[in-house]
Amino acid sequence: MALMIVETSCSLIGWLFLYVLLCHLNSERDCEWNCRLVTLLHGILIVCVTAYIGFIAGPWPFTHPGTENTSLQILALVLSLGYFIFDMAWCVYFRTEGPVMLAHHTMSILGIVLALGLGESGIETCAVLFGSEITNPLLQARWFLKRMGRYDSLAGDVVDLLFILLFASVRIGVGSRMLYCELASPKPSLIVKVGGVAIYTLSWIFMIDIARFACKKTRGKYRRWKEQHKLDDANGHAVKVK
Repeated sequence: MALMIVETSCSLIGWLFLYVLLCHLNSERDCEWNCRLVTLLHGILIVCVTAYIGFIAGPWPFTHPGTENTSLQILALVLSLGYFIFDMAWCVYFRTEGPVMLAHHTMSILGIVLALGLGESGIETCAVLFGSEITNPLLQARWFLKRMGRYDSLAGDVVDLLFILLFASVRIGVGSRMLYCELASPKPSLIVKVGGVAIYTLSWIFMIDIARFACKKTRGKYRRWKEQHKLDDANGHAVKVK
């Protein structure tokens, strides 16, 4: 336990140092811009590490849930634990996120602490981190496009479409399979299974919000297309009359 606290503290200090460094280098940008950069870097890093763990180093999370943690899995979990503690504190201090996102961070912290404390289920926890962070770069890209005034463009539409498809296919589709394997296996402890159900339920809450957003955006684009079509017809009719 003492070693885990030391490792997590080092991870937290590392992410905090990166944030302070970015604030110094990007002094013309506000705090949220630099925090989003930290979030983006964490997302890319942890997706690469957990992808290597799941697809190359092994074991395969769908067939070996509840197995003993490896050193590489512990490294990935500690890196993410330090980041989530940093980001949770930042969000609470600056009051930038709502209760659903804070609940996500809380569950992520508790889930990682549980896997590290038990010394097992690291592989499925890494799989969950991979699934939850793989959409993160797109989410941050969306925010940066908005801040730069380029969201209402083809780039914004592509980012939104990719985010929705990736979220639905990975976090809901693959996540459903992962949860089934977790619940069906006798190896993971009951509390780990309960945590898996909680994270999966939260993913559905996000999915419902995303579906509402997609419907709203599609209706808005269709309405603007109809208005533009009517305007073009009116202009074409006016030219013919002249």
